[in-house]
Amino acid sequence: MAQALHWQKSTFSGGAEGNACVELAAVPGCIRLRESDSPSTHLRTTPAPLAGLLLHIKAGRRRAKAR
Repeated sequence: MAQALHWQKSTFSGGAEGNACVELAAVPGCIRLRESDSPSTHLRTTPAPLAGLLLHIKAGRRRAKAR
């Protein structure tokens, strides 16, 4: 039987209503991501690569603000 996923909206979605956010669901050993306007399409990753991606995104954001 497939496990039901508990999707959580990203805090960076800014409280937008409708289909303007990224959602995450954690299952043992895996994190799934989806865009709310395409909920049937999931990306799968593990915590380490996702943490690396977020660090790079945040670093780019800080550089852009410093300009």
